[in-house]
Amino acid sequence: MGNSQIIILNYNGRKHLKHCLDSVYRNTKGNFSVIVVDNASTDGDYSFVSDYPNMEFISLDKNYGFSYGVNVGIKACDSEFVVLLNNDTEVKEGWLDALVSCISKDEMIFSVCSKMIRMNEKALLDDAGDEYTVLGWTLKVGDGHLAQKYSTEREVFSSCGGASIYRRAIFDEIGYFDEDFFAYMEDVDLSYRARIHGYRNVYCPRAEVYHVGSATSGSKYNAFKVRLAARNNVYVPYKNMPFLQLLINVPFLIIGFLVKYIFFAAKGFAKEYREGFFEGLHNLKNIKRTPFDWKNFWNYIRIEGLLLKNTIEYILEKLFA
Repeated sequence: MGNSQIIILNYNGRKHLKHCLDSVYRNTKGNFSVIVVDNASTDGDYSFVSDYPNMEFISLDKNYGFSYGVNVGIKACDSEFVVLLNNDTEVKEGWLDALVSCISKDEMIFSVCSKMIRMNEKALLDDAGDEYTVLGWTLKVGDGHLAQKYSTEREVFSSCGGASIYRRAIFDEIGYFDEDFFAYMEDVDLSYRARIHGYRNVYCPRAEVYHVGSATSGSKYNAFKVRLAARNNVYVPYKNMPFLQLLINVPFLIIGFLVKYIFFAAKGFAKEYREGFFEGLHNLKNIKRTPFDWKNFWNYIRIEGLLLKNTIEYILEKLFA
């Protein structure tokens, strides 16, 4: 097989998938293959997928969510690198070469994320990597800002699972996407675990991808998304922070949860946020925590420092914007 295999998860995204595949096969050079994992879509016939070369279509018997679906795809790969690509994207020429070139620079790079640009506002950025804070918030770097300003390669806390490349062998060491998350925040959790083990996540501005955004869930804010995100926001720190670190950060996390609740209440989703938050607390007993190992002690210190730095920078940005 090729050096890279591209996994596209699909659920009722037929209207976007063909456009995505056309762009992949038009703008991607070299030896690659594609795996489409379909979460039991009901929106039409997908026989057109067989028209593409080096294509595998895996049809699941029900909608298992993002984490399970992409895990199926990753485990079906035998390449050095795997690429996750949302079905509502359009890739630009050279995007895959740029990702491969970036991740190949250092064996300690676990993932590299693309420069995601808004499909319908092509001057504006959608995502240039994700950061994480002691408030339990994930920050989409550059969201809504001019895309041309984000042209510098840099390390990020997390790579967005919508258009990123991963070093496949590292999954065996740190684990795959956590299927308890179903969808949302699972990429932050995965990148967090990689950082605990000393690996890096990088943003590559040369890998450009247009992104519709929220094509599967339907909108930026909706009841389904708010409930799951609130629940998974509880999971991430509990799962990845040792108890002492978690104890230190609990006051900040409480503030973060309260601010988020007020934010979503103002948008009419107070009930959904509460339900998700308390579901998260209730389910903690079933969440498999990342095992603590003293060899990773300094990685935990670095992560805590980064969380504080990201929080301070975010607050200062809001105060002086």
